[in-house]
Amino acid sequence: MSPAITVLETTHKKRQNLSSSAQDIVIVGNPQMPKLAPSPGEEPKPLAPLHYAEKEAIEIAKMFNTSALIGSNATESTVVERLKTARIIHFATHGFVDNIQPLNSGVALTPGGSEDGLLTADEIFDLKLNAELVVLSACDTGLGQLTGDGMIGLSRSFLNAGVPSLVMSLWAVNDRTTSQLMIQFYQNLQTTPNKAQALRQAMLTMKNQYPDPYYWAAFTLIGEAE
Repeated sequence: MSPAITVLETTHKKRQNLSSSAQDIVIVGNPQMPKLAPSPGEEPKPLAPLHYAEKEAIEIAKMFNTSALIGSNATESTVVERLKTARIIHFATHGFVDNIQPLNSGVALTPGGSEDGLLTADEIFDLKLNAELVVLSACDTGLGQLTGDGMIGLSRSFLNAGVPSLVMSLWAVNDRTTSQLMIQFYQNLQTTPNKAQALRQAMLTMKNQYPDPYYWAAFTLIGEAE
């Protein structure tokens, strides 16, 4: 069975089992960045702050009459706890990919105590989520090893955790233009329940302003559109 068919079957089953009690909207933006080694054997260095990602998170949170988890508030423990009751989850932060060990891929959060601030695919894999949509507004988060059983990496982990619809990037993205694209995407979702249409329209809007596909074509929807 092809990976695409496997993903579609999995996400359809997940959507049928979603809990109606999931009402929280979790928006994470520009946490206090953790340290990450640029390459194996090198000294870990703090990831660069993403100022437009912070603005993005704040603007999207306003649409849902909630507050974004920003800076020191975006700790790994706080975010993971909130994920359990979330209907929509949005990460506007750095993503990182380990193509040798895909389950070490993840998203950057605020470190604290014994937490390294790196929420990995391995940690996400066994979570029990009830979210109908997860958006990874981050760099490289769609790049995982493709196998017969589906993508190994963040995408597969979120699907296994119960998420039927996932929006993620296929290459490193620009902080400023990604912020604009994501705000437009959520504005479109206010008028259409179809996530694929909302994303496509956001891309077309951005294309008018930025003709180079680098700025608007990175994101894709995995799973169910509605």
